[in-house]
Amino acid sequence: MNHSTQRGGPLSGVRIIEVAGLGPGPFCGMMLADMGADVLTIERSTANDTRLEPLTRNRTRLALDLKNAAHREMLLGLVEHAEVLFEGYRPGVAERLGFGPDVCLKRNPKLVYGRMTGWGQTGPLASAAGHDINYIALTGALHGIGRSGEKPVPPLNLVGDFGGGGMMLAFGIVCALLESRRSGKGQVVDAAMVDGAIALMAMSIGFKAGGTHPDGVGSSILSGAAHYYDTYETSDGKYISIGSLEPQFFALLMQKLELTDSDMAQTGMTSAQGFDSNVWKAMKPRMAEIFRKRTRDEWCALLEGTDVCFAPVLSLSEAPFHPHNQARQAFVDVGGQLQNAPAPRFSGTPTSHPRHAEQGSQAVTALGERWGLPSPAIERLAGASRL
Repeated sequence: MNHSTQRGGPLSGVRIIEVAGLGPGPFCGMMLADMGADVLTIERSTANDTRLEPLTRNRTRLALDLKNAAHREMLLGLVEHAEVLFEGYRPGVAERLGFGPDVCLKRNPKLVYGRMTGWGQTGPLASAAGHDINYIALTGALHGIGRSGEKPVPPLNLVGDFGGGGMMLAFGIVCALLESRRSGKGQVVDAAMVDGAIALMAMSIGFKAGGTHPDGVGSSILSGAAHYYDTYETSDGKYISIGSLEPQFFALLMQKLELTDSDMAQTGMTSAQGFDSNVWKAMKPRMAEIFRKRTRDEWCALLEGTDVCFAPVLSLSEAPFHPHNQARQAFVDVGGQLQNAPAPRFSGTPTSHPRHAEQGSQAVTALGERWGLPSPAIERLAGASRL
């Protein structure tokens, strides 16, 4: 690899330091590195965990012990060459280690300093431990996810860690970077997963304020309470999804399912769609019965690609091989491992194909050629990288 050649993407040439953390921090780094940023990840050890390779790709990895004064000074020297630094420690930890915002901004007044936490830098819970499930529980997001009459179900760790956390921090960093380039002044970006999850709930909050959003587990249209927005089991034990929210889409679904007005009348309802939960309850068993009569593939043949708003429910083993995902090249091979392709896509500054992280002597060489560090600094970093 030619280290002097910048990777493609709209953030090509932007130098970012990532002080390694868990989950949402590496996801933020992946988003920025996928877009072409030169991301240097500082961590205690560069031992590989293949499960996390999609989150750590496209980086330069360097092992430093930040409790060691000499290594901490190396980090601060790198800060002078960076436009961004972000970390995911609890509030106050970076300050105690000696590389908090005040110290870093003194070394580089234009620096964007990103902070990734669950509860935020302030508030009564700021210093408490927590995970995605706790953060989205506090925001109201978790309460509506699940089946009516049952307990809330965590939606993996997509809402707190990745959507409300890592992606919000990446967005905040790019916003602050634009401002820093305009004004010449850096700032701190406080990205809290609770704040981000609440932002993701904007439409639900609006519905609740307008009195059209039931406040119960699995009670809203978008949580699967309605028969026209839900998943259904097929005859082969697999599942399909229906999202016929608009009247014209639902009418087409009824046509495809060969359901007539008389069929609807059997439920005791004069309308097969709407916001009446009694209609939903009456129609759910009828729809479930119909969808259990054919296999998932048979329903795909009938409904996929139509305006019914339909898709098969695919496993992670199946999704990479669906024709649409293949046509979009939504999954890519990175050194023999199937990973997500960079997203979103750009017409003028397309992103490069993902690569494994650089480390060891490869990383040190990259720092010299891309970050412009002088030889003495490179030699010190070379020694540190053997930790």
